[in-house]
Amino acid sequence: MFRVRTAAVRKTLTAFLAALVMLPGVAIEQELQLDYRMNERVVQVPAGRDNRAMLETTVFQPNGQGPFPLLIINHGKDPGSPSAQPRDRFYYMAAAFVKRGYAVMVPMRQGFANSTGRYRDRGCDMTTNGYLQAEDIRSAVEYARTQPWIDSGHIVVAGQSYGGLATMALGTEQLAGVRGLINFAGGLRDDSAGCGWRSSLVSAMAEYGANNKIPSLWMYGENDSLFGPDLANRMHEAYAEAGGKGRLVEFPSFKRDAHGMLASRDGEKIWLEDTIAFLKGVGMPTEVLYNVPPPPTPARTNYATLDDVEAVPFLSENGRRAYADYLTKMTPRAFAVSPSGAWTWAEEGEAPEARALATCSAKSSQPCKLYSVDDYVVWNGERIDAAERATMMASASTGAPADPNAPGAVGSTVPAAPASTSDTAAAVVAESH
Repeated sequence: MFRVRTAAVRKTLTAFLAALVMLPGVAIEQELQLDYRMNERVVQVPAGRDNRAMLETTVFQPNGQGPFPLLIINHGKDPGSPSAQPRDRFYYMAAAFVKRGYAVMVPMRQGFANSTGRYRDRGCDMTTNGYLQAEDIRSAVEYARTQPWIDSGHIVVAGQSYGGLATMALGTEQLAGVRGLINFAGGLRDDSAGCGWRSSLVSAMAEYGANNKIPSLWMYGENDSLFGPDLANRMHEAYAEAGGKGRLVEFPSFKRDAHGMLASRDGEKIWLEDTIAFLKGVGMPTEVLYNVPPPPTPARTNYATLDDVEAVPFLSENGRRAYADYLTKMTPRAFAVSPSGAWTWAEEGEAPEARALATCSAKSSQPCKLYSVDDYVVWNGERIDAAERATMMASASTGAPADPNAPGAVGSTVPAAPASTSDTAAAVVAESH
């Protein structure tokens, strides 16, 4: 998690943000549709004092009545207001577990997304921050144990970034049915004045280790921009030396930033093997039982080759520069265009096609369509010649040219915020997590 205390931070981190292509961002896309392939639904989980708060919680599960073993996945924190953060889904990890017969719950903690209640933190006191967030995770566990579709004796809890810190704090309690914890790049970063957040994180993990009740697996990547190898080792050593039961897995560099590995389509290649071994060790099932069809993708067309920048319809010179920049981005990715001259690309994270379309449509006076996905063109319209393109662009207000390399002109994760802009107004939005 990357705590942002003032809006000015975004302006001062221009170069930094341009490099953080794997990190979760401020979402301006529309809510993703529920996925029928995994029986996705949203439930309200009571939490807080006298259960007055309700946690917006995504649920995935296999077909049938259960009871199913349970995975609870806990999210991090985007910059800005927690209430502006979108509902997290951790789609790719959820799919891997649903295949293995698990139900999956992703609770948004108090004050996040559409959850009620108040977001609570204690500044640079990382130990207390973890404990406060763990209270909501405990509420999710207690709720799950009352549901007839949950096998209350087989529960594992995972968390990414701030959710990883909270998951380790939860491990200081002996919770019935919770057999293991998985910490993916857990921590909390606070660059506000006077905050020694690294040392505070090490102290927090020592505290959690001294009171540890549940075994854990830790996974940190070599090129994690927030919690690199040195800090990850310091935290784990403090945890283990205090008596905590946890194995640290340090994996090689992952794409541009390992911090977003869990939310990447390609992340399963990194986390699955060690996670399966850990699950077996704590008595959780691991055998694949169900087929989860992959999401449908647009059909490839013969409209043009992927790198034919001039073939992309409706784009001004600025838009063509943006498409050329898009071709350097990682898959999964998608590029959308509109007759109004608007364009958007989204990279990494969940459903880049849907995110690109939604953001493009929000910025365009006319409907948007996908032009390319991953490494192929999906556009099936007529080719627009140079003269017609010039006529169309002359009718649109160009405004100030947008910079495709501006901060935030990148994809992100959990879920990823699309980078977007148009010739009429730059709407480039992404932050670090």
